[in-house]
Amino acid sequence: MTETLPEFLLADNADFPDAVFVVHTRFPRFVLNLADDNLEWWETLSEEDKESATEEVALWIERATAFYDNEINRYKD
Repeated sequence: MTETLPEFLLADNADFPDAVFVVHTRFPRFVLNLADDNLEWWETLSEEDKESATEEVALWIERATAFYDNEINRYKD
């Protein structure tokens, strides 16, 4: 089913009025709060896995942020 979903989704929530969330729908699934850069994993990853994937995590955050920027620029046009 995940093949039918986009890799990233934008989300907001009235309980967090200053936050914009980017949801990564593929492995490893996560939600990034762009207001405070908090990354919430939806996968069960060991601390060792998270630490060993530091460069990959930075890449995912970069890609999620680029996705957000691209989407916002589309609204401006």
